[in-house]
Amino acid sequence: MSGERGCLFNSLLFLIIVFVPVVGHIIETFMILEDDHSTAGKLLWLAVIWFIPFLGPFLYLLFGQRRHHVAFGQPSYGTR
Repeated sequence: MSGERGCLFNSLLFLIIVFVPVVGHIIETFMILEDDHSTAGKLLWLAVIWFIPFLGPFLYLLFGQRRHHVAFGQPSYGTR
């Protein structure tokens, strides 16, 4: 019985350590490709995200996203 419990634990550990970060990297890759950076900027952020596994996505979320702020009461269309 303990062998089955070890297999389940190893499978959950694999999902947490490998699968979840890879899905996060893929989602963040789409975020970068949809953002309005230059081509060189997009490539740089993609390299940072994929080559610095845990710190890279955090850096992009802090510094890399382009935020468009709309003043209160102003229409949001046409800001890009």
